[in-house]
Amino acid sequence: MELELLLRSRLADPDPVVRRIALIELVDETDPDTAKPFLISALQDANKEVRIEAAQALEAQDSPEAISALLKALEDTEPTVREVAAQSLSANKNPEVGALLVEWTGHADSDVRVAIFRALRELRLAAATIPALNALADEDARVRREAVGVLGWLKDVTTLSQLVNLAKTDPDTEVRRAAVGALGFASNDTVRVAVDLALFDVDWQVREEAATVAGKLGLDSLVATLIRALDDSYWQVRLKAARSLGRLKNSHAVPALCEVLGHPISNLRKEAALALGEIADPAALFYLYMVTQDPDPDVRKAANLAVCRINFVRNK
Repeated sequence: MELELLLRSRLADPDPVVRRIALIELVDETDPDTAKPFLISALQDANKEVRIEAAQALEAQDSPEAISALLKALEDTEPTVREVAAQSLSANKNPEVGALLVEWTGHADSDVRVAIFRALRELRLAAATIPALNALADEDARVRREAVGVLGWLKDVTTLSQLVNLAKTDPDTEVRRAAVGALGFASNDTVRVAVDLALFDVDWQVREEAATVAGKLGLDSLVATLIRALDDSYWQVRLKAARSLGRLKNSHAVPALCEVLGHPISNLRKEAALALGEIADPAALFYLYMVTQDPDPDVRKAANLAVCRINFVRNK
């Protein structure tokens, strides 16, 4: 009781540094129920650092009162306070919290909408599907991107057509990239065509994401486009294409991957060697033996691992 009274007095101190430290001690030294009303009250503090501390501390609270206070903090005048409040909300896995969040998806402030969809993402609530679909037409690209994240986590096949359309047509690179990434849970023809097209996108970040998703889908029909991606102007795309070709284990990729073993970028040589090991086609052994003398130790290690794997598979 004495400690609580001391902290209460320090929370009213005119010095914001004292108030902020008192909040930290309050969380460390008292139980959550005792701390909760003080933390909620501190979200109205005149000093933004105190409000930030309160928003961070409320991450551990899942009561309706705490969640309502954090939701209100999404309207704070300081961007950092809004961001921390959103992070605290997103860390909360209580389904009841999700129901409160869904009610805020139509908020007039786009910053708030961004924060809400970000918080909803990992809750995987079916109730968030319709609001997220509606948000795919939001004028703010950040909102569209976060809404795609919600749909990607939900893995609802009924949303595929909207995600495919976004992957093809959205003017924002990051939205297209997110939409392509969200398609990785389904492998029907519609998705295949969308990912294939995304491997030709004007922005390399989208092509890189498409190269990754192509491997997840497990479709041999994407091998030809992935082989073409090994010549992409960005090494990041080439690397992901090589990795996905390894996952697909299609021998048609062996000649192209063997060529990559001579690329000047060591990371690409390493990835090509690992992919050839996954494919385990003996036709690659001659080229891999040569790379076992590569000047880069990581490439040599990858080549040796690939050789061992191919020999193991061949001798089974």
